[in-house]
Order: sequence, then structure tokens, then C-alpha cells
Amino acid sequence: MSMTRLYVANMNCAGCVAKIEKAFAAQAGVEAHVNLADKQVTVEGKMSADTALTVMEKAGYPAQVVDAKVAAEEKRLEDATEYRLRMRQAIAALVVGVPMMLWGLLGGEMMINSPAMQLGWGIMGLVTLALLVTTGGHFYQGMWRALKAKTTNMDTLIVLGTSTAWAYSMLVVIMPSAFPMDTRHVYFEASVMILGLINLGHGLELKARGKTSEAVQRLLGLQSTTAIRITAKGDEKVEISQLKLGDKLRLRPGDRVALDGEVETGQSLLDEAMLTGEPIPVLKNRGDSLSAGTVNGNGSLVYRVTAGQEDTKLAKIIALVQQAQTSKLPIGRLADKISAVFVPTVVAIALLAAAIWYFVGPAPALSNALVVLTSVLIIACPCALGLATPMSIMVAVGRAAQMGVLVKNGEALQTASKVDCVVLDKTGTVTLGKPQVTDFTLVQTLSDTDKEALLGEIASLEQHSEHPLAGAIVSYAKESLSQLPDTQAFTNHQGKGIEGKVDGVSLAIGNLALMTALEIVNFDGSALDPKATLSFANQGKTPIYVAKAGKLVATIALADPIKPDAKDAIAAMLQRGIRVVLLTGDNPQTAQAVADQVGITEVIAGVLPEQKQQHVLDLQKQGHVVAMVGDGINDAPALVSADVGIAMGSGTEVAIESADITLLSQQLIVIANLLALSRATITNIKQNLFGAFVYNSLGIPVAAGVLYPLTGMLLSPVIAGAAMALSSLTVVTNANRLRRQKL
Repeated sequence: MSMTRLYVANMNCAGCVAKIEKAFAAQAGVEAHVNLADKQVTVEGKMSADTALTVMEKAGYPAQVVDAKVAAEEKRLEDATEYRLRMRQAIAALVVGVPMMLWGLLGGEMMINSPAMQLGWGIMGLVTLALLVTTGGHFYQGMWRALKAKTTNMDTLIVLGTSTAWAYSMLVVIMPSAFPMDTRHVYFEASVMILGLINLGHGLELKARGKTSEAVQRLLGLQSTTAIRITAKGDEKVEISQLKLGDKLRLRPGDRVALDGEVETGQSLLDEAMLTGEPIPVLKNRGDSLSAGTVNGNGSLVYRVTAGQEDTKLAKIIALVQQAQTSKLPIGRLADKISAVFVPTVVAIALLAAAIWYFVGPAPALSNALVVLTSVLIIACPCALGLATPMSIMVAVGRAAQMGVLVKNGEALQTASKVDCVVLDKTGTVTLGKPQVTDFTLVQTLSDTDKEALLGEIASLEQHSEHPLAGAIVSYAKESLSQLPDTQAFTNHQGKGIEGKVDGVSLAIGNLALMTALEIVNFDGSALDPKATLSFANQGKTPIYVAKAGKLVATIALADPIKPDAKDAIAAMLQRGIRVVLLTGDNPQTAQAVADQVGITEVIAGVLPEQKQQHVLDLQKQGHVVAMVGDGINDAPALVSADVGIAMGSGTEVAIESADITLLSQQLIVIANLLALSRATITNIKQNLFGAFVYNSLGIPVAAGVLYPLTGMLLSPVIAGAAMALSSLTVVTNANRLRRQKL
């Protein structure tokens, strides 16, 4: 499976999208995703880049391969160049067209009724022809490519409209006697004004599109191009492309991490905000992982490269964001179906309307027929229709990425807008997922020295365990101890705890079940009281008992701290009428304690991963659209079954690959913000589609002259051109509102 991303400069409307998709649909084992808003096509499957380019060429749309950061910069420069060109073309056409239009509006003669008028308008006809070639040449080229591919596109409509107006006017100038007196009207101003207004619209649209893809451009800007490699001869500055796995790199204060790696030496705070949305810098020590694109603080680090340029977390995030931006939403498929047959239908309507005006319309019939033909062709261009959905998706997915949210596809975004039930895993979702020691209680009074010695013995034995609670105990001990004693023996009791020998003394550390199995007793010989376990559980804490030489000596309580923003995030979801359920494999007492602290009233606890999946299915049977939020690994069955699977991935590759949506940020509030953004996005798309459909539905009949009996006027082709340009610009501007939407 390969993936090729192509940039298609002359892709302008929804009709173009349909034709490109049809061209690739005919290829076996290949899928193409077309993004009109960014003028890009992503080709997935068994097809080389050269073959993809050939398919595009045959379809009438020459393309070029996009290659990550360099191509993005080239595209930015190309867009800037095209913007300047379109504005120059618009100015040139309008400088000539506006005076001609004002001449007609202010009572100037637009009819050919004398040799002098014939000469004057003949000169203007040649000037207009020059402008058609220079300011409208790209439309003619686009139409020609479409004709060679035996198809039509937006350029076809523009060329037919403007050329018809110019050709009719020139024929009137050359042989006025061949036309009835009342039809000797010239429309040179319509041709150049239409080109001027459409070029102006395209230029402004390019400017607005630049803002739309800002999020991806910013992510691409995080990628470094050079790094400092440590060699036997000393430090050397090299291009990223020259680095290999295992290379050691030096990270100076203020530098950006070049490739994913692991810290070898040093300590520093790293700003990961642009990657995860987390505003607080993260402390990095030996053994910690670094992500490409993050920024070093004041410390100095040496790290080992663990991922190639295309395999870094940042590179995968950029690829996912671009993939999501080219994905289709169910809401946009209606527009695609209509657009596929739009241009031929419009040409047929324009010809039919012109024929009716010519044969049964009032005088001057020929002139009126020309106005109707030109106006219908121009106003019907389906630009706005083609941009309605992809523009909103691009902005929304980009904004989500800036929040630390990766949306895998547009469909997940649409489904998220309907979510009315959010199921939250506890550990790592509502809590930090990193247990901490909250209590270290001794059963008998010991001196500080003996207390430290006991803590050292406990940590010495625990460091042989892989359990997360063991890691928390070792970390707690190392805060006050610099050295740990030696362990002579170690035994793991699955699900219960551990035992062994430290400095020749037997030690057992575990839950009540282990203490009972080993027949551990209090110092006075009495049995252990299970109420202590229940008391800690009610506080959301996990008790660990410590026995030495067969007797209980200490109790350690651990808790997984609740995320600081959890209560506010859950309150925000409840306020929007969303049902919130806490679903966890933890014991009911601990789960309830956590739920009480964050404001969740519905708790399902003590369940296995496959049981979590069943609870999600049960909620769906009740009619809920369910979003499941988990860690992306042990919650996989539930994540897959939910309508929207949201992984609190902490940036893990497993989470990024498995879930519909991945939260790189650890802030729970982004879930509430994501759901709000998804609803705002669908509303925005509906506004765009409504505007585009209404525009074309009303515009075509008006251009065809249905209001003539009431007003006695036909829609000017110039107004039609301005309306077409304005409709696209309106859609782009409306989509960009999502960038500033209050969530």
C-alpha cells in the first residue's frame, strides 16, 4: 500500500472533483480522496506516483507530487504568486470594463448605428480580445484540457459565456446590417467585467484559503531541517535527511527536537504545547522520550534518535490531519452527486432558455437570448457547492489539531456532532494514570532512621516488580533515599503482591488477599481488619500492606490523582445535555469516590475489557449516540464499538492508529470542546450548502429571465459574474469563522 499526495492547480469546482474521483474509481485497488479547498488529491493503494500523474493527465487535470515540508512551502509561494497574478488580471480587466459599463449606464451609445460607432466599438472589441487572451487565458486552457478529456468543467461555463458575448458583439460591429436594428447591441463590457470579477473572486478566495490551511502549515513549521550530531570528531551540523537510527544528537537551550528520540544525558523542561495543546513545559530526564518539533527550555540534553523522518510522531500527526482534511462527510455526498451532472445540465438549461427567448420572447429577441445564455452559464458555476463541505472540514480539523486533537476522518467529526452520551474510562482519562503514594502509615512507632530503613527495604523489593503501583512506591522512596539495600530473593504473586528477602529479613507487600494467604497478623497477634481496606477505597485510595517477619509493620495508600480540569470538563458536558458515564475495571468504592469528586452520577465499575464493550452496546440499544473515551489499548473493544472512539493516547502510536479521534492533550476539557467544535462544524457546513444550493436554485431561474414579466429587466451577465465570485468567497469566509468560533 502506497500513498501519493498530488497538487492540482486547475481544479476549481465540484464538477472537477467528481471527474477526478471517477478517473481513479476506474482503477482497481485504488482509492482517491479529493480536497477541493486545498486543491490536493490523496491516492491510496497499489499505484505509483507516475501512474497517478498519468491518470490525472488523461482526466484533463495535470498535477504535481506533493512532498511534505518543501512542497508545502512551494505551494505557499505558488499561491502567493497566483494571488498576485489574479489580482493583476482583475485590475487590468476592470480598468477597461468599468468605464465601458459606466458609459452604457450613463446613457452612452451601445448600439452600432453609424460607421463612427462601428469603428469605435471595433477598436474596443480588439482591446477586449486582448484582455480575453491575457486575463482569461487560463480559463480557455482549462476548458481545452477538459475537452481533450471528453468532459466539461467550470472553465467551460465561463469561456462559453464570455466568448458568446464577445463573438456576438464583434459580429454586430463587422456586419451590423445582418442584424435587426433593435439587436445591434454590443456586450464587450460584459466579457471583460465577468473575467475581472471572477479573477478578483479567485484572488480573494486564494487569500482566504491560505488561512484555512494555516494549522497544517504551522505543524509543518515545527519540523526541523538540521540537527547537531555528536561524532568522534566532535559536534557537526547536518541535514535531517542524513541522520540514522541510533545517532546521538545534542539539544541546546531553545533548540527544536529534530527527530523522535530518547534522552541519554541531561535534564531540561520541554515545551510540547504545539504538539499536545498542554501549556505547561514537561521535565525530561534520562530515559524519557522526546518528540520531534517540541522546543527545549534552558537545559542541555543529549538524545538518541529512535525514529526516521517519516516515522516521527509529528510526521504521523501531519499525515493524519491532511488525511482527515481530504475525507468525505456523508452530509457532503449530495453535493457531489449533483455536481457530477451539473455542468452539462446547466449548458442544456442555458441553450433551452436562450431558444425560448429567441423564438417566443419579446424584441429584441436575439439580444435578449444572448443575455440569458451568457447570464445562465456564468451564474451557474458550481464553485460554492464544491467548496461548501471541504472548506469547513479543513478549518475544523486544523483547529482540532491546534487543540491537541487528531481527527482521523471527516465522518467521525460528523458523528461526534450527534453524540449525546460520553462514556469515560477512569484510569488515565479522568485521572492522571500515574498513581502516587498519599499515606505511609506505620503500625508501631519507629525512629526516623528505622522508618527510612523500612522504606528502603520496601522500595528495594518493589523495584523488581513491573506493576504501576510498585513504580509509584519506588519513586516515593527515592525522593528521600539516595541508595537502596540489596534484595536476596523475590517472588511475584499474580494479582496479590510480592514477597522476598531484603538484608536477610523476609518481607511481604501486597493486598489483603496476600496477607490472608500468608497468614500475616498484627503485632498483637490479632487478625488484620478488612475495614481498613474499605475505608481507603471509599476515599478513592488503594491500600498496600507491608509485613516483616510475618507481622504487619506498615500500610501504604496510593491514589491516582484526578486531572485538575476533570470537574469543569464534565460539568460542561452535563450542561450541554450529554449523559456522562464512568466505566472502569477498578473496584466500585474507588470508582464511586472518583465519580463523586468530579460530579458523575452514573458509575459502572469492576468490569473487564470485553464487558466494557457490552455496556457501550447496551447504551446504543437505548438510542444513544455514544462516544467512548479510553486509553486506546485495553479499551480497544469498547472504542471500536462506540459510534466515536476517542483515545486519551498521550501520543502513543497505538492510540493514534486505533481510534477515530485521538487526544494528544491530557486535558479532559478538550473532549467538551471537541464535541462543541463538531456541532459548530456541521452547522457551518449546513449554512454553506444551504447558501450554495439556494444561490444556484434561485440564480439560474433569475438569469433565465423568470422575473422579466414583473420587472421588465433581464439579469446582466456582469451581475451574474459578480454573484458567482461572491458566492465562493462567502463560503470560504463563512468556513473561516470556525477558526474563531467560541467553544
